[in-house]
Amino acid sequence: MPLHVPPAPAPALRSVLTALGSPTAVREARTPSLLRAQGPVTPELPLPVHVLDGVDASGVPVTRLSGWRFLIRCGDRAVAAAETMLTPDGWAFSRFFEGPYIASTELALRQAETMTQPCQPRLLSIPRLYMLTLWLHGDCAADGAAGRPAGTDLLVPLAPAPPGIAAHRPHRVADLLPVLTHRATPAPLLSSPA
Repeated sequence: MPLHVPPAPAPALRSVLTALGSPTAVREARTPSLLRAQGPVTPELPLPVHVLDGVDASGVPVTRLSGWRFLIRCGDRAVAAAETMLTPDGWAFSRFFEGPYIASTELALRQAETMTQPCQPRLLSIPRLYMLTLWLHGDCAADGAAGRPAGTDLLVPLAPAPPGIAAHRPHRVADLLPVLTHRATPAPLLSSPA
C-alpha cells in the first residue's frame, strides 16, 4: 500500500537539519549510533506524534499533537530519531534519541506498505501505558497535525509493547482503544474500614 506521509512543517525540518549540522547538538545528544555514523545523515519520514489524553464522554479519543518525529538515516537504515516541538516562537528542535522504537517504527512502516488500503502514517503515544503505536489513518488527504483516530483506523503497537499486547500486530482503533483506555484508567481507591 502506498503510505501517504504527511509533510512536516518546513520550520520543523529546518530545525532538525540545523541540529544535525551542529557538532555540539549531535555530541550533547549522547546517541552513540549518531556519533558513530559514517557518511551523511538525513532526516526522513516525518511523522506527526499525537498523544492520547483519554476519551471523551461519548468514547471518542482525545488527542493532541506533541511534535514531529524524523527518522535519521545513515546509509540503508535509521540510526536515530529527532523530535521537534511547537513553542510560542514556532517549531523548534527538541532532541535526538535512539532505542528500540527506531527499528520497531521502521518495521511497522514496512509492514504497512504491504497492506492493501492506503493510509497516512502517524505516531500515537499512550503515556500512561508507556506505549507507542504506529497510527494508520484512513484519510490520506487529512492534515497530519490534526484529527482523532477513527474507529476504522489501524493501530500497530511498537516494540516494546505493554504485557499482553502483541507488538507489530495491527488492530482497529474500535477494538484496541477500549482495552487501552481500560488499562490506562486508574483503579478507584479502596476506602479504609471504619
